[in-house]
Amino acid sequence: MSLLISGIVSVILGVIGFSLWWSDFMIIMKGGVPILLILAGILAVYVGLDAMEDRMREERHKQEEKLEKTREEIERVKAQAEQYREEIEKLKEQAKKNTP
Repeated sequence: MSLLISGIVSVILGVIGFSLWWSDFMIIMKGGVPILLILAGILAVYVGLDAMEDRMREERHKQEEKLEKTREEIERVKAQAEQYREEIEKLKEQAKKNTP
């Protein structure tokens, strides 16, 4: 209950102070708003750069994964080609043995 009463008193004093010191409040606003805009702009630039770096890092990681998969595929194809060469050599040897 005391919290409610103190809240009401604070609101009433705030409204009275706001109406009495309106010009002082506007002076503070005139000086404070540009500073807040500058700080918000700096924060936005920082967050934007950080997000851009994250996207670039993700893209680089995806490209590395694709490269690794491609390398693995090349190794499989090389192994398969070697198997085929061996089979061809065996068939050539068999053909030489079978021809009189």
